[in-house]
Amino acid sequence: MSIQNPDREQIAEILHNAKRIAVVGLSNQPNRTSYSVAKAMKDSGYEIIPVNPTVDEVFGIKAVPSLKEINGHVDIVNIFRRPEHLPELARDFSEINADVFWAQLGIENQEAYDFLTEKGYTVIMNRCIKVEHAMTKEK
Repeated sequence: MSIQNPDREQIAEILHNAKRIAVVGLSNQPNRTSYSVAKAMKDSGYEIIPVNPTVDEVFGIKAVPSLKEINGHVDIVNIFRRPEHLPELARDFSEINADVFWAQLGIENQEAYDFLTEKGYTVIMNRCIKVEHAMTKEK
C-alpha cells in the first residue's frame, strides 16, 4: 500500500481547526472502542455526529443512518468500519464534501485512498484520532 498520511504538524492543525466529527460505526456500547474514542473527543469539546443505522442515539445525540443524512458541514469523518467498507464510504464522503476522511487504527484501503486523494481530499488512515489528539495537547 502507498498510503501517505499528513505529517504530525498537519494532523495537529486539522484537529485544532475541526469542530464537528461524524463518527461512522459509532456504537452505543460503552465497552466498544468507537464509543470510548468518540467520548474522549466529545469531552475535548468536539461536536460528535453518530453515523450508524443500527442505533437510535449515542451520548443522547440522535444517530443518522448514513453520511448523506447529516445536515451542515462536517470537518472530520472518523470511521470505525472494516476496510472493505471504505470505498463506499469514500464515495458518500465526497458527496457531502467534508474536509478530512479519517480511518481509525488498523483500517486502511488503497482504493478509497486513491479515490479521495485524486479529488484533493485530506485522507488519514490507520491512525487513532484520540491518540493523535492527545499528542497535540502534549506540545
